[in-house]
Amino acid sequence: MALDHPLTGETADAAPARSRLFFVGAMLFLTLIFLGLGTWQVQRLFWKLDLIARVDARVTATPAPAPSSPAWPTVNAQNDEYRRVTVTGFFHHDEETLVQAVTDLGPGFWVLTPLEKTDGTSVLINRGFVPADRRDPAARADGEIEGPVKITGLIRISEPDGAFLRSNDPAGGRWYSRDVTAIAAAKGLENLAPYFIDADSTPIPGGLPVGGLTVIRFRNSHLVYAVTWYLLAVMSAGGAYAIQRKRLT
Repeated sequence: MALDHPLTGETADAAPARSRLFFVGAMLFLTLIFLGLGTWQVQRLFWKLDLIARVDARVTATPAPAPSSPAWPTVNAQNDEYRRVTVTGFFHHDEETLVQAVTDLGPGFWVLTPLEKTDGTSVLINRGFVPADRRDPAARADGEIEGPVKITGLIRISEPDGAFLRSNDPAGGRWYSRDVTAIAAAKGLENLAPYFIDADSTPIPGGLPVGGLTVIRFRNSHLVYAVTWYLLAVMSAGGAYAIQRKRLT
């Protein structure tokens, strides 16, 4: 027979029963949280797979003309990044910008050069990579193409502010990201497209810059995360069941 507590009047079994009820409720609450997180990761997984499929279709599609100035306000990462395009115009090599880069070819710089179109607007072309010892245009003079050119490449969206822990320094000429707005301001470029284009691997006289080095890689760990959350949900539900079963035995 259970005895009453001398102060609270509760039976000796009341406090353990409340504790078990609390832990069962906590385990069931965690089960619902983990199920929600797992379902969210499944949704993210299908979103990521759709994104990868769309980007794959863009980079292999027949190139279309790059968006002209009336369409600039609508250009965005979701609909346009990595879209394969062409653009024709004249390079302004004297206004190129070097942006620090690390590629499969080693450390060096991206060469971003404004290309002026016949309508008076311009677009920055990431012509490709040059090693640090060839950053001086005089060291790669053969690649400074004169006259009209047609560039084929991938639309990229501006990279504002700089890179991780390294802010762009326009005054010092040190660039760590391809920030179109900041480059335009530093170089005094007007009527410049809000995006830039990564040139493809079409050979350039002298071999530099080296184009076609765009890295298209999407981290996709959502399935692993989903499985982890669902396993935690199962463990939490199992814990609730074990505690409740112990109470009934």
